[in-house]
Parts: sequence; C-alpha cells; structure tokens
Amino acid sequence: MAAQMAVNSGASLWGPLKELWENVEGAIWRKQPESVHLLDLQLKKHKPYFLSLFKNPPKSAEQREKVRKASTEGISIQGQQGSRLLPEQLLAEAFILSDLFDLGELAALELLLAGEHQQPHFPGLTRGLVAILLYWDGKRCVANSLRSLIQSRHGKTFTLDLSADLVSLTTRFTDELMAQGLTKQILNLVSDISVTREFEKLQKERGLGNEKHRKEVSDLIKECRQSLAECLFAWTCQSPLSKDDTLALIGHLETVTAEADGSLDSVNLALVMALLYCLDVSFLEQGTEDRDDLLQAQPLLTEKQYVSAVHSRLVEGQAWKLPSLQAVVRLTWALSLRALSQLPQGAALVEFTEADEVLADQALLGGVFLFLTEGILGSEGFHQEEFYTRRLHALITDFLALMPMKVKQLRNRADEDARLIHMALQMGSEPPSSLRKDLEHLMILIGEFYSKDPFGLELALEFWCPTESLQHTSLTGSFLGVALQRPPHKQVVLSKFVRQMGDLLPATLYIPYLRMLKGLANGPQSSHYCFSLLKTNGAPHGENLQSGVSGSPVSWEHLFHSLMLYHENLRRDVPSADSTQYRHPPIRGITQRELDGLTAFLQLLTTIVTWSENARLALCEHPQWTPVVVMLGLLQCSIQPILKAQLLHALAAFGKSPEIAASLWQSLEYTQILQTVKAPGQRQAAGIEVELNEIESSCEEYPLTRAFCHLISTLVESSLPVNLGAGLRAPGFQPYLAFLRDAVFLPFPTRAYRRPAEKWEVAEAVLEVFHKLLRDYEPQPADFLQETVELQGEQVPAHKPPGHSLMFHLLNDSPTLSLCLSLLEEGVCQLDTYAPFPGKKQLESAVLHCLSLLDLALQKEVVFMDLLRESQASLLVSPLEQLLQGVSAQSRRADHIINIARYLYHSSSNPEAAYLSAKILRHIARYPNIQTRLVGDFTHDQAVSDKLMAGFVECLDNDEAQEGVEKADDSDPDKRVARIRHEMQIHILNLLITSLELKGPNLALYLLGYEVKKPVSSTNLQDPGVLGCPRSCLHAILSLLQRGSERRSGPILTQQAPHLAELCYQVIYQLCACSDTSGPTMRYLRTSQDFLFSHLKHLPFILPGNEIAALNQMSWLMKTAAIELRVTSLNRQRSHTQRLLNLLLDDQPHMQHADGEMGMDDESKSVSSFLHFDTVSKVRRKLLSVLDAIDFSQEVPEQLQLDFFERTQIEQVISNCEHVNEQGHTVCNVKLLHRVLFAEVNALQGMAAIGQRPLLMEEVNSILQQVVERNRVRCSLSAKRHALQSWRSLVETILTACPAELIPPDQRQLIIRDLLLDLHDKVLSEDAAVELMPVVAGAVFTLTAHLSQSVLSEQQQGAGLEGGSSSGFASIANSALHLILRKLLDFILCTGGGFQRLRAHLYGSLLYYLQIAQKPEEPDTLQTGMSMWERLTAPEDGFSKLQRENLAIIESYGTALMEVVCRDACDGHEIGRMLALAVLDRVLSIDRQSQWLVYLCNSGYLRVLVESLRQDDVALQTLLMPQPPLLKPLYIYESKMALLTRVAKTAQGAVELLCCGLVAQLAECRVFHMLPENDSFRVFGQRDPSGFIPSPLERYRQILLPTLRLLQVILTSTTTHHQQGAAQVLQWLIVHSDTIQSILRSQDVSMGSLQELSLLTAIISKTALPGALDLGQEINSAAMLEFQGHIGRFQRQCLSLLVRLAGTERARYLKQIEESVAPGDAAEKREEMEVAMQQICANIMEYCQTLLLQSSAEAQFTVCLFSPSASEPTDMAVPSVSRVPSLGLVLLLLKNSATDFFRYHDSHRQSLGKLQRLEQLAPEELKELCQGLVSGSGGVEKIPSVQRSVLAKRRLVQLVNNRAKLLALCSYNIETCLFVIWRHLEYYLLYCTPSDPKDSLLPGYRDASGGGGLGLSRVSQQDLEQLQNDVANSFTEPLQRKLLEVEGLYSKTHSRHTFIQALTRRIRGLVRHAKS
Repeated sequence: MAAQMAVNSGASLWGPLKELWENVEGAIWRKQPESVHLLDLQLKKHKPYFLSLFKNPPKSAEQREKVRKASTEGISIQGQQGSRLLPEQLLAEAFILSDLFDLGELAALELLLAGEHQQPHFPGLTRGLVAILLYWDGKRCVANSLRSLIQSRHGKTFTLDLSADLVSLTTRFTDELMAQGLTKQILNLVSDISVTREFEKLQKERGLGNEKHRKEVSDLIKECRQSLAECLFAWTCQSPLSKDDTLALIGHLETVTAEADGSLDSVNLALVMALLYCLDVSFLEQGTEDRDDLLQAQPLLTEKQYVSAVHSRLVEGQAWKLPSLQAVVRLTWALSLRALSQLPQGAALVEFTEADEVLADQALLGGVFLFLTEGILGSEGFHQEEFYTRRLHALITDFLALMPMKVKQLRNRADEDARLIHMALQMGSEPPSSLRKDLEHLMILIGEFYSKDPFGLELALEFWCPTESLQHTSLTGSFLGVALQRPPHKQVVLSKFVRQMGDLLPATLYIPYLRMLKGLANGPQSSHYCFSLLKTNGAPHGENLQSGVSGSPVSWEHLFHSLMLYHENLRRDVPSADSTQYRHPPIRGITQRELDGLTAFLQLLTTIVTWSENARLALCEHPQWTPVVVMLGLLQCSIQPILKAQLLHALAAFGKSPEIAASLWQSLEYTQILQTVKAPGQRQAAGIEVELNEIESSCEEYPLTRAFCHLISTLVESSLPVNLGAGLRAPGFQPYLAFLRDAVFLPFPTRAYRRPAEKWEVAEAVLEVFHKLLRDYEPQPADFLQETVELQGEQVPAHKPPGHSLMFHLLNDSPTLSLCLSLLEEGVCQLDTYAPFPGKKQLESAVLHCLSLLDLALQKEVVFMDLLRESQASLLVSPLEQLLQGVSAQSRRADHIINIARYLYHSSSNPEAAYLSAKILRHIARYPNIQTRLVGDFTHDQAVSDKLMAGFVECLDNDEAQEGVEKADDSDPDKRVARIRHEMQIHILNLLITSLELKGPNLALYLLGYEVKKPVSSTNLQDPGVLGCPRSCLHAILSLLQRGSERRSGPILTQQAPHLAELCYQVIYQLCACSDTSGPTMRYLRTSQDFLFSHLKHLPFILPGNEIAALNQMSWLMKTAAIELRVTSLNRQRSHTQRLLNLLLDDQPHMQHADGEMGMDDESKSVSSFLHFDTVSKVRRKLLSVLDAIDFSQEVPEQLQLDFFERTQIEQVISNCEHVNEQGHTVCNVKLLHRVLFAEVNALQGMAAIGQRPLLMEEVNSILQQVVERNRVRCSLSAKRHALQSWRSLVETILTACPAELIPPDQRQLIIRDLLLDLHDKVLSEDAAVELMPVVAGAVFTLTAHLSQSVLSEQQQGAGLEGGSSSGFASIANSALHLILRKLLDFILCTGGGFQRLRAHLYGSLLYYLQIAQKPEEPDTLQTGMSMWERLTAPEDGFSKLQRENLAIIESYGTALMEVVCRDACDGHEIGRMLALAVLDRVLSIDRQSQWLVYLCNSGYLRVLVESLRQDDVALQTLLMPQPPLLKPLYIYESKMALLTRVAKTAQGAVELLCCGLVAQLAECRVFHMLPENDSFRVFGQRDPSGFIPSPLERYRQILLPTLRLLQVILTSTTTHHQQGAAQVLQWLIVHSDTIQSILRSQDVSMGSLQELSLLTAIISKTALPGALDLGQEINSAAMLEFQGHIGRFQRQCLSLLVRLAGTERARYLKQIEESVAPGDAAEKREEMEVAMQQICANIMEYCQTLLLQSSAEAQFTVCLFSPSASEPTDMAVPSVSRVPSLGLVLLLLKNSATDFFRYHDSHRQSLGKLQRLEQLAPEELKELCQGLVSGSGGVEKIPSVQRSVLAKRRLVQLVNNRAKLLALCSYNIETCLFVIWRHLEYYLLYCTPSDPKDSLLPGYRDASGGGGLGLSRVSQQDLEQLQNDVANSFTEPLQRKLLEVEGLYSKTHSRHTFIQALTRRIRGLVRHAKS
C-alpha cells in the first residue's frame, strides 16, 4: 500500500494532464510526426480522466492520517529516494485545499508541492494560489483535449486534414466515451460549475490573490465551461446525438435564461447551436462522396422513434424559461420537417411533417426573428465561430426558400398593418397596439446578420442572382460553375425575395428594407450586385411614365433626388456667418422619421461605396446626382450632428479612391467645413470647430468630431495634397493638424461624455490620424528651410509637412507629448485592474497609436536631428529618449519608461502593445548613459522591479509565438498575434544583445538575473525558486532552448523559430564571452543545465528552409563550446573537457544509438574509408558533420535585364541605398530603393510615359526582387563565413588549448587528417564560393601546423623510424600524407592570380607539411663512418622515402605550380612573398634533380630576384636610422638571401648567380657602408623597451651576415669557376673595405661581432690572395698596386686579429664570453661564441697556410708571415699593425688548441653517455638540461615530465654536436699550426742567411723574389739561435705526446691520418738538426 501512497511531485491532477494536452495539441493542431503513436499511449493511460470527467479523487481517512504524519514521519515522493519531512504549514494548507475542492488529501498535497515548484513562473503568488491555478488548469487541459479529440472526428461538417489512422483512433476513442454517457456528464458539469459559486468558495478560504490571479482563475473556469459546451457542439457538427442525449440537451435548454441585455452567454449559445446542428438535414444537399454513409448514420431519417420523441417534446412540452428560445428551436424543427418531407425517406414520417406549418406559426408568435437578432446575434461568442454563422445562414435561407407562402403571408400582413397605421395617422388617432412586426424583424435580422463577416465567407451572395456575369475571376454563388449555368433554385428564390420586397414598399418597411440591403451589400461582390439593383430600380418603368412618378423609392435616383431637395430647402436657411441665430436650428427642419430614413440610406450608401470601387467612381462621376457636392452642401446646412456624422462617414467611404480623394480635399477646403481662412473682421469661428465646442460639448456626445477624424484619416491615407488652399492661405495641411491637435486631442481628457466609452473613441480617432501622418513622413532637407509664399501681395511663412510638425512636438516637452505619456500611464493602470470597462477596446487602440508615435519618433529622430543640425535652423529639439526620462506630472516621478515597460506585463492580453513597448525599449537601449539610469529606475522599487522582470520573462516564455508567419497573412487574427508575439521576443533578445555590448550595470544584466549593485562576477546564478532567485530572462531563454533537447529530434526551437533560437544562442555566447559574466554563466550552464553537451550532441542543425539561421545557431553554439573547452582546460576540469571532446571527435558509434541513427552518408565515406580497413563501422565525427552542413556553394543572382532603366545608373542607385543592418551585413535598403524608383517613375511626364507606366512598374518590381535576392545571398554568405570561422575557432581551441594528453597522438593525427581532407574536398569543389576560401586557408594552416607538430612529437617520444615500417610515418599513413599534399597543392593552384594573402596561409601550411619529412638532428658520435658503398646500399630511412615521394608529387604539378610560387616570391604582399621565398628554399633543398632551379633560372625569376636587391637597398638604408619605420624590408631581405644562399649551394646555382651579376649588385648596395657606431655605451636612447625591435647595430648585422654567408657559400660552391667567383667577391671586399677594416679592428666581444669576424675571415682567407689577381685581364699597374695594397692590408689585419684572439687578449675574450651570457639566457649562446672564436682562428690559420702554399711550394722560397721569435707574446694593450707577430703566437695557439681539444673531448663523451642512458637520468639533471633551452627561471617548472625528457634529449644532441664541431676546429687548428711552424722553422733554420748589423742599410733581402716577408726586419744570427732554443723548450715531449694522442683520438677517422705524426717528427728533426 505504501507504494501507492507515494506522492507524485508533478501533481496527478495537473502534470499528466498538461502532458496529455501537449500531446493532443501536437497531434491534432501541430500535426507533429510520430504523434499518433504517442497519442494512442496517452489516451489509453488517461481514459479514466475522460470517463469520470472532472471527478476528483475521493477523500479518505487513511490518506488524511498519512498526510498528517508527513511532518513527523515524512512521506515518500516518487522519483526521490527516502522519505521527506514536510512542514506543518504545508500540511495545513493541504487540508484546506482538500476541503475546498473536495478532493483526496494526497492529491491536494501534490498540488501544493507542484505549486511550490511552479511558483517562479507566477511571481507574486503563494504556493496555495498557484495550486488553485494548477487545479483549474488541469481541468482545462482535460476539457480542451476532449474538445480537440471530438473536433478531429470524421463527420459531416468539417475536416482537419489529419491522417486516416489518427482520425480513426480519435473517432473510436470518443465513440467509447459517448457510449458511457458523456453528454449527460457535460450538461451536468455546465450546470454545476459557475464562476460566482467557485469564487465564493475561494473567497471564504482566502484562495484569491491579486487582480491578475482573480482574472486568471475566472478565465480558467470560464474556459472549462466553454470547452465542455463546445465538445457537444463539435460532436453534433460531425455526428448526430442519440435520442436520449438529444432529449437531455433539449431538457437543459428548457431551463436556460438570458443575460441582462437579452442575449445568451457563450456557453448556452454553444449548446443551442449544438441542438440546431442536431436537427439539421441541409448537409444532404451537398452531395459529398460519403453521403450514403451519412444518411445511414442520421437518426432523423432512419429512426421513427427519434423523430417522434423530439417532435412530441417540442410540440407538446411545457413552456420554456425563455419562450423565444423555444420559438427558435420550433422553427428549426419545422424547417427540418419541411426538408424531410421533400426527401424520399420523408414519406414514412408524414404524420409529423404535416405539422410544420403549425410549428412555424407558433415560432413566429414566439418572436423568433427578434430573439435571433437580440439573443443569438447579440451574444459576444457568436461571431467567433464560423460554423455558428453557417448554421444561422442555413436557417434564414431555408425559411425563405422552404416556406415561401409563410413569407408571402408576412408581407401581406405587413401591407395591411401599414394601411392601418396610415389611416390612424390620417385620422390623428393612435395606431393599434397589437400590430405584429415579423417581417420587419426578419429584415432587420438579415441586415444585422450579414453586415458582419469576420471570416470573409460572403454568405450574402446567395441572395443575389447573377443576371449578367460579373467581372470577377471566380463566379461564386453557392454554386461553382460556368457563367451561363442556371443558378440553383434556392438562389433564385432568395434573389426574388430581395427584389419583390422592394416593390411597392410600405412606408413602415422602408427603413428595415434599407437595413436589410445594407447587410446584404456587405462584401466585394455583394456590394456590386446591390449597386446594380439600386441602379435598375431607378430606371422609369413603362407603366409609371404616364403618372410621372420616377422608379422605386429604393433607388439611387430617388435617394439622391431627395438629398438634393433637402439641400435646396435647407440652403436657404443658412444664416450669414456673423448672425447669432446660427445656434437655434431653423423651423423648417428634418423630422425624426426623415432623419432615420436618411441615416439608413446613408449607411447603405457608405457600405456599397466602401466595398465597391466601381460604385464609387460611377456615383461620383454621375452628372445629375453629384453626391459629393450635395453631401458637402448639406454639411454646411443646419442639420443634426448625427446626420452630419453620417454624411462625413459616407464622404470618407468615397475618399478611399485616390482620384476622388484629391478632389474631395479641394472641395473640403472650398466649403470651409473646418474654417481655414478667416474673413477680415470676422469675430468668431465657424464650421466644425463651433459645432464641437458649442453643440457637441453641451450634448456631451461627439459623433461629428469622430466622423471628421475618420474622414481625415481616410483622406490622409489616399493622398495628402501639398498645395491645399493655395491662393487663400499658406498652403498645406497645417490648419487641419492644428484643429485636430488643439481642439480635439489636447482637450479630450477634460471634456464631459454622456457615454464613457466615447472619450476613448475620440482619442483613438484623432491619434489614428497622427499615427498615419507620422508613419508616412520621411524627413527631407527642404523641411528645415524657412520658406515663404506670396499671398495677396505679402510674404507669409510656408507650412511644414504635418509629419515634421508632429516630430517637432514629440521632440519637445510639449503638451502633445505629455498627453501621450499620461495616456500611456492611464492605459497601463486601467489594464492593471484586469476589469472590463466601457471603451476598453478603444483605449487599448489609443494606447497602441501612442506607442507607435513614440516608436516612429525614435526611428526617425536621428535623421531628423542630423538634417536640423545641417540646416542651422533655429528650432530647438531634444532627443526623445531623454524626454522620456522626464518627470511625469501625475506621479511626480520619472517613470515614463517604466510605464512603457509595464505593457510587457500584459503581453498575454495585449500582445501588440507589449510588442511596441519592447521595440521602444530596444531603441532606447542603444544609449549607454540611459541604460545605467534605467537600471536604477527599474530596480528602485522592488514590487515594480519584480513585475517588470515578470513581464519580460512572460513575453519570452510565451508558447503561442510563431515564426515564419508572413506579414501578408494577417487575415487570420491568430496568426497575426503569433507573429507579433514572435517579433516581440526578437526585440527583447536584441535589447539584451545590444545592452550586453555596453558597460555594466545595464538592462541586460538586470533582466538576466546578474548582480547590478555588486560586482557582476560575484553573481551566483541558481535555478528559479532556489534561494529566492526569481525566474529571469536567462531562465526563460534556457527553457526555450532546452525544450526537446532530450529528444532525438533536438531542440524544438531551432526548427520552429530558427531566428529566435539563433538570438538565444547569441545571448548565451555573449554572456560566456564577456569577462564579467563568463564565470557565473559557465558555472551555471555546466552544473545546473548541462547545456552545452545536450545541445552539441544535436549538431549539425539542418533546416532546409532556413539555412542562414541554422548556420548562425551553430556558429554561436560552437563559439560558446570553444570558450567552454578553453576554460575547463585552464581550470583542469578534465572530465568536462574530455566529455565534450569525445562528443565532438569520436568516430566510434555510441551504444545507445545502436539503431544506426548517426550512420554515415554514402557520399561522406570519402577517402578515409579506403585508408582504414576497420572492422567496426565508423560514424562521422561530429566536427565533420558540422562541416558537411556548411554548403560551400552559393548561387548568385543573374544580371539584371533592363529595358527602360540604365543598368549602370541603377547599380549606382542600389549601392547608394546600401546600409549595414543589425547583424552587421551590408545590404540594400529595399524600402528606400522602392521609394527612389517610385519617385523616378512618377516624375515622368507626357502621354508616352503614362502608356508605359505598367511596364515600368513591372521593371521596378523585377529590380526590387533582384535586390532582395542579392541581400539574401549576402546574408547567406556571411552566415556561412561566420559558421566556418566558429568551426575553425572550435577546432583550433581543441588542438591548442585542450591538454594534449586528452587526445592520444595517433588519434590526433587521424582527426587532423580527416578534417584536412574534408576541408579540401569542400573548398576544391567546382562551385565553392571564393568568399569562404580565406577562412578555410586559415584553418588549413592551423591544422597542418598541428599535424606536423604531432608527428614530430611522436617521433621525439621514441616512436622512431628505425624499422622504416611500410605503413609509413608515425600513426598517419604515408598515403594520407600524400593525399593532404596533393589537396594542398590543388588549393594553391585553384586560387589563380588573385588571393595572394590567402596563399600566404597555404604556403605556411606547405612549409609545415614539408617539415614532417625533415630529418631530426642526430648526435655526432665521432665514430668511424660507413664506407661510401655501405652508404649507397643502406636501406632508405622513412624520412628520405617520404621526402622523395613528396618531391615526386610536387614535380608532378610541373611548371604551373612553379609559376605561381615564383610569381608570389617576386612581388605582392610582404608576408606572402616571405612565405613563397621560404617555400622555394624548402623545395630547392629537397630537389635533387634541380628541376625547380632550372626553371627558376630559365624563366628569369632568379634574375628578377637578384636585381630586386637594388630596390631593397633603399629600404634597408632607412632601417639603420635610430627609430626605424618598419622592419618588413628586413624580413623580406633575409628571406631572399636565404633563398639565394640555398641556390648557391649547388655549383650550377652558384654559377647562375654569378652570371646574373649577384656580387656586382651587392657591391653597389650602399647599405653596407652605413656601419653604425658601436652603441654599447649610448644604448639607453634607442633600445625598444619590449626588446622586439633590435638596436641599429644588430639591425646592421642582420643585413650584413646573410650577405657574408651567401658570399661564403658561393666561394665554396664555385669549384670550376673559382677564380671568377673569388675575384668578384674580392671586388666586393675592396668596395666596402672601410667597413670591413673597422669590423676587423673592432674590440667588441659579442655574439654578433664574433659571427661577423668568423664569416669575414672565412671569405678573406679564400679571396684576398696574391693569386686572385692573375685573371689574365689586362689591369694597369696603378690598379694592380691598389689591389695589392688592399690585399696586404687585409693580411696584416687578419694577423693582428689572430694576435688578439690567440695571444695577448685571449684571456680577456674568454672572460667576456662568460660574462656576456646572462644567467637567464639559454646556454646555446656561450657555446656558439666558443665555436665562433675557434672558427676565426681556424680561418686565419687557413689563410696563413694558403698564403704560404701559394707563394711557393718549397720552404726556401717561402713568404715569412711570422717573425723568428718563439717567445710567447707579451700582453700588449694593442698590438701595432706594423709589428709582425712572432712564431711564438702560433706555438701558443697550438698548445691552447691541444688543451681545449681534450676538454671538449671529455665533455663530448659525457654528453654522449647521458644521451644513451637518458631514461636513467636524475630529475635534477633533466631539469638542468632543460634550463639550457628554456629561458627564465620558472619556465622549467611548468613543463610536463614527458616534455622534459624530449627537451633534455634535444639539449644533449645539441651539446654533443656542438662539441663535435669544436673538436673538428681544434684538430684543424692543430694541423695548420704545425704546418705553419714547420714551414717557418725550415726556412729560418735551413735557408735563412742571418744578416750582420752592418748590412742594415741594404734593402730587404729577398725582395727580388716578389714580396718577401711582411716587412720583416733583418734577422740576426742571435735571433735564430734564440728561436731554436725557444722552440726546443716549447715543443716539449709532453706536448708532442699530446698531439699524437689527438691524432689517435680524432684524426684517424676524420682527416689525413699520420699528418700530425709526420709534422711533429719533422719539427723535432729541424730543431735537433739545427742544434747539431
């Protein structure tokens, strides 16, 4: 039992029923798919609710006990574990509720709990009050569901176009219910439930809250009763009731009473109509295909008992409470019997059908027609149901058609009565009182019934028989067919009735007959027939001619004739304007009867003229009648205001035609109805103003004023003449506007009104005119100029357009504006009472006009004020949004904007006012200064604040809003309201979006529930109701989006209201993107809502009809997801990140979708399926399917085909009309364009133009359609671009921001592969839009970069390629890599000539791609290399294989690709050029066949590049200024030099470069002369604080070093043409010798200077040789001498540099190297500097060696470079150049090199050891190693351990290779030093002849041999001996051993083996030999 006693938190009396109603509505009204099945389940489940309709679960003692104990023992709640203790208070309320509604205690408790849960949706109500609403809402859901089910039945009257199985389901279900006695249940409920009784019960228990709650409860109860009654009505419409049910229904109606005004209420009306349909047999005439089935089912035809029972009940039953209702039913029965008697089945029922006459007479005695008019037509519900009107139409027409004798009888009686009355009048006695007016009542009924046609059925057409075929496409009577077909009998009878009634009409029937015609003329076709009738009636008939009487009194002829007579008579009495008797109407007036007759005629005229334009023109142009003139004349006469009003209405109807309106304006002005021209000396006003102020005000009725407003309103809409009244006054509309404003609008609140509603009618009428005037006003520059017009010889100021005047009043604190605002305040206060009051409808309409005026003023004020400023006129205006902040006169508070916002609270009852209110607020929200004040105003008073918030939320929550309803479809009021509600939601969301872009506190933050008084970021968002958190707009937006997100079809909103959904997603994105709101929002979405996951899983959204919105929805959602991924990654919320990543990236199907819902599309199984043969079927990755949803193709509208307009001019006009819309797209303003083109067409003059006008208009239309299409294309493209960008940012976030270990490397590569291939497939398709390419290129770049990084890191982490495995590289197969490369190259080629910036991305991608195949740096282990043969036969490793294949693919593209890349390298955008140069460089480096090089040379691009160095020179010179402009030229220059260096690395390339004159170009560059001073001591001035811009000296080095490297490479490569190259380079050295010498002399020890020196010395050592000049050219001796001088100088400087580096200052250099490296820097720098120092020594020693060798092959003729002194050089400050360095220097260098060698060798061995046991290294060591690569102290801490070992490995490889380089240099130095020492010793000790001091005067001793030493002084014998001793002392055994050890350790494998050994032996021999 306990199980059943669990409480359902959804309340069994509400939750399930709400769900039931949603299902029924979904199936029947929304026609949702899958709904039939769901409905079937729901109906089976809820059948008990229908069977025991509205019965509550009974009370029981057991339940009562259980509930009582809930506060102590707790109670279990379904879906929650354990039991929950409930507070006493709640239980007490539950008992009250249980007693109140007499329902079970548990059910009452459930209702309260549900009320507590739903409370946030009902701000301001307690849970008890909400529970009462839920109770009745549950009942309403049952009633509405039942009604919908019955309406969907199959039957005789209507069909809802539902599927057959749904109809059979509902028919079966409702039949079962009916069999169980549904009718009696419904009738009992309708009698039992009454609002007053329920309210009394609730009042007693304090169950009623505020006015809104009362209204909602009463509306719910009324809706329950109404729906129940309509259930029966719908049933009888479709199928008949059984005998008992019919009698029960009659029994119920017998007791019915009427309302106070004699009409039936809507519930009883529905039941009466149900009975009328029960007794209906007219459907048998329709002849539908299922007629026979319907016949069988109709008991009237098949069951005699049925007929007899009903008959006896109606004929002999007791009198009803409403006898006239009984009469209606009797008449209906009589007509049914008459119809039955004409059917074959009627024969059996003869005994009853005889009685039809009697019944009809009884009905007529009961006043049936009067009751039909007052009781049924007068009921407010009558005109809301189409089938009520159809049934009543059938009733009236059946009476006329089936009982013609009765009608005749009525007419005869009426004629008789008329005679009696006439006689009584003649004799002056009272007419008899017993006269019956049945015919009069019948005519009035017909007139009243047909004069309203809310559904546009035009049923009155059945009364008109088309004698001539109408000029209409559709020929409708109630028959469809050909023009000449005979109309049905019924139609003939009816039309005869109309005509005959008009013949010889008695006076008593004159007015009823006119009223009947007025009703029958209501409709576009009916009015035409009626017009013709009145026209033909007027034609004089033959027999009347003799008597001289014109035709029938009901004819145009007669009517207009009498009007003219009245005019003639009354005109004589018009007093002069000054006479005062004007106010006393003259004696000869119009009697009341005449007045009624005229009014009836004028109303008929108004109806016909309103509907029929032909009638309007025909009457207006009739020469005798001249209606307009006569009516205007009558208006000037003295007649009752009511008649004048009628005349004005008739004129207004004529004014609907623009051509009549124009002349009507002039006539109006001429007759001075409103006096616009005052005669000189006239004392008082005349015309309508007097009538208003004196006559109408004293009568307290204002029909004339209202009619005048109506006339003006109509005329203003048709045409507004500019020159109205010209010649008599300043032309224009101004006097009319002034009258309306000052005499009608401003005084309206203070006038007295006999009928309270009329106050609002006046306001509505005048505001309507203002609204139209302002709506059609566009501010023009001319409006602001002060123009004058000439009037009777003097200049008077001209009037402005009326719209201008209104704008001026609205933009000032004028009475007009204050009245509008106070009207709004009054309006909202009245609405807040929720009570009906007279004039409510008109007040609402007036409020709408006021709001529209404000809205229009806000729209137009910007243009208006701009024009005003430009015109410099002296008008003063204030922006409306500031005026709205003014203080209200009534409340003394600044609450205008609050009053406007309060209309949102009434959005359910007044959607339009709420819509305009939202629109106005949105205009105001653009201004940041107003926002902050508004937030203060809105939150100032808590009650107001809650109400406003509730209003906004209610608008967003509204279920009835519908998107996609076109404006044109406003005929259906429901659709119109749905559209308005939707647009209101759009405005509110746009308001939020606009506000969020402004700084806080702003409206959006307040409405979305963030803190506005504390910092925004401190907000703690909660679900509504938690911690007192109200339901905010954010909750509303989320619940809109969440609806349906748990279903498979995805969020409903995205399909039903795509634009709304898009804005909702945008608001959420903005909240997540803004730094203040991001934290709270994302926390809330993640924890309470799981928002992102539940929405992303439904991506991609595909909306066939609305692609743009779907793309934008996805864009905002993906952008939000990107933020979420970034934030969760930063906060280390791994599970969240992982979950989202799996959702987006998984390609394994999830088990819960085992039914293959997410299966692959066939075409999407692209290449990936060929590359992977997986057993599991894959699904498409979410990211890829989103990409699939973006269609890259875009159809473009074709060119305009114009016949009249000039295309270029039209294009110009279109571009002038372009503006940026809210979404930021540039689109053409179609309305403006339409205005411009229209004005152009209207400006055409002449007959030809008028003839062409229709064609011109057609062309204008085609232009406008074209522009609309263009706008759509632009929006579509930008939506696609937006979606792609969001997709790209999501992909980039996934790859960069998410922790790498969440996606394993192999997966990562496959994902990138898939993304890349898909992106390329889409962008390379034929019709891809070029506008999307840049985004794709950007994405391709990022993806390729990540692919390359991923592959490299995978290799570094030891996946290695030792195996050279066949599948290829890393986890990604080679074939996939090749595919990516091919697509990338295709993409580059397909971009063609333009798009260089786009290609920059692609070049970047290509570079990253080619990087994959680059071999990583390997440690130089100094081991014996393989032999050449082994190298050639070794298997190819993975890198080379991939590289070879890459190259083959690149070459397969041939010259097309080369052409594009070379062209981009030569000119265009800087970044593009740099990247193209880099691509060329990269390709050349792998191009073993030199195809690219050949192309580069042959096509002339190489020459272009070389020659462009001259232009670079100019740009580079500007770079050396202290503050350089831009560094771009430098980067391009570096890229270019890198490429040229690459070209120069092959012999062929180097030769080409020399041919192109590269060195000559470089020699002419002036930038090399501009060596800046060493700026170490004046560094503070120019250093860029960020360190980004290098100092001038560093910049100079960036220019010089690439050139030096290039020259060095050229020297190395040009083996065959070495002489030629060397000579050119020497030329360059000589041209820039100043610079070079200052560099060589420089004392600076920095990385840069050492690099410079090492490169310079390398070049000098290869070029500055004596032999360089023997080129065979004839060089004159002077030039020769100059050359020799330069070379000599270079030699001397190099040697002195050697002295500094190896000797005197070596210690200082080493010390400076240690110091110059800052502790934070990476250790690489110091190592590079060491290498540079060794390199310089090696270069100079090589130079010495070359010089020695070049001078002579044998020692005895050698040149001496060093002086014969082996003592170590002393520490001199600066060695003078003139002094020759001694041989001791070389010895010193030798020793140092040997020492260094061993130091480096140890270091090399240690590092190699560490590298081999990398895994075993201690963490400290790893950290220390990483420190070498990571600058900054804290950097290493942040690196993950996996990364650390990779870095440590890289550092060790670097160390090993650096040491290997140093070892090579040391060994080379040792070898050259030994050679130089040996050569010199051999010369000095063997061949040198020591000189005597006395020979000192002789010239140099071996000058003859050409060049001798470097100016050596004479060598004495003593020097030589000293030399010998010193060398013997220095060149000791230990040193020799060391040298041999070096050879053992190194030279064996790396250079000439035993070279050191031999030289050591020789030197040792020389020293010994000399001693001996």
